[in-house]
Amino acid sequence: MEFPAELKYAASDEWVRVDGDIATIGITDYAQHELGEVVYLELPAVGDNVKKGAAFGVVESVKAVSDLNSPVSGQVIESHLPLADEPAGINESPYENGWLIKVRVADNAELDDLMDAEKYSSYRA
Repeated sequence: MEFPAELKYAASDEWVRVDGDIATIGITDYAQHELGEVVYLELPAVGDNVKKGAAFGVVESVKAVSDLNSPVSGQVIESHLPLADEPAGINESPYENGWLIKVRVADNAELDDLMDAEKYSSYRA
């Protein structure tokens, strides 16, 4: 499994790519592998607020339905709506085309609670 070094990871299997105060969020390769084929995705609307540790959406696969939990608090500035029409994109490319939302981070200190790739890899080993 792949865990890119430039990302941060939550124990709930979401990844975060940080660019200034913008966090791009998706689910990890491990998560999509465990879920199996993703068949449905529910994402928040632009302007919605998300809270660290709280559900912001739902992902459904042939095996399970799971909440998507936000690794940071902030306001949704972009939702990857085309992915909702083609949710299998999460399985094909979890770190590139499989991103879910972009959030303007309310408190950058929350990022300190996330794992780096090495720690996340050990966590999921």
